[in-house]
Amino acid sequence: MVHYTFLLIGLSLLVFVLHKLDGILLPLFFSALLSTLLLPVVTRLEKLRWPRSLAILTAILLLVGGIVGLVIVFGAQMLDLKAELPLIQKKLVVMFDQGQAWLHDRFGMRVMSKDEIIDSSLSSAKKSAGGFLGSTLSTTAGVLSVLTLVPIYIFCFLYYRDHMRQFMFRFVSPDKRTAVLHTIDNIQTVVQAYISGLLTVIVIVAILNGIGLLVLGVKFAIFFAIFASVLAVIPYIGILVGATIPALITLVETGSPGKAAAVVGVFVFVQFLEGNFITPMITGSKVSINPMAAIIALILGGELWGTPGMILSIPLVAVLKVVFDSSKSTEPWGFLLGDVTDGEDTAKTKPTTKPGTLGKFWHMLKRI
Repeated sequence: MVHYTFLLIGLSLLVFVLHKLDGILLPLFFSALLSTLLLPVVTRLEKLRWPRSLAILTAILLLVGGIVGLVIVFGAQMLDLKAELPLIQKKLVVMFDQGQAWLHDRFGMRVMSKDEIIDSSLSSAKKSAGGFLGSTLSTTAGVLSVLTLVPIYIFCFLYYRDHMRQFMFRFVSPDKRTAVLHTIDNIQTVVQAYISGLLTVIVIVAILNGIGLLVLGVKFAIFFAIFASVLAVIPYIGILVGATIPALITLVETGSPGKAAAVVGVFVFVQFLEGNFITPMITGSKVSINPMAAIIALILGGELWGTPGMILSIPLVAVLKVVFDSSKSTEPWGFLLGDVTDGEDTAKTKPTTKPGTLGKFWHMLKRI
């Protein structure tokens, strides 16, 4: 009882400290994940006899260039969407009036006039204007500070990585350093595989979504394809949000429920391919996390740190799974976080059948 009491007190203090120091810890966590992603690029450049500082700066510039390219693509699509908003708003008002008329004829509900809707919207907007402005300014300041600190932290993590590893060894007795080194390398490998695999999955899902939406003739297909592919990382919730917005806009633009349903069908089909074929082949079973653990991690991350916490929750759970799996005393917790197929693989002998056509094609791509 005393042991578990102190454990609960320690966890409570940990959550309190993590919440209070979010301005310091969030840039550090993001920098650590991005540093792990850039480490293979830096090591490859160092093998070509590049100075470490120049290799790190080159990797950071490549990362910044990729982010700037995404912002440019998103910005162009958002400008086109902004130009179409007045027309979408007019069509939405017409559909709203038609829906009110149908409800009035069918159920006798009172029809609200446009002036009443505008007055209620303005009054609610005035009440929340001050808080919205304050939150917008604080969020903008926080984003700018993070964008300034993250590249500096990434450079420091990569430049002093050997020094930090030696620092960790000083806390461990010499007979246990081999096990600790194995755990650190395993965490590094898993995080690299998870993040690189996640980015690959996002790109593939975005391409598939874009092809489906372009075939249907949906406006802003590229924007919605990328937007939905990023949200698809969140289990169940992401596909719901990512498919609802383009389906509604398609319904307002065309007035065809069948075309809106077809848009939803494209996202559902791509999500089926992603969950059953794309993600298992790319990320592999080493970083598989069951959906229940992922959803709980997303909720806890959102409650602790908001949107950045939701982004960090899945990679951090993957790291925790590796740490739990490295010790026999905590291995059951790693098993709890893992997917169901992990337990089946340990309980059953692996089949010796040859891989299918899809597996052969994937192995051929990996060799290339």
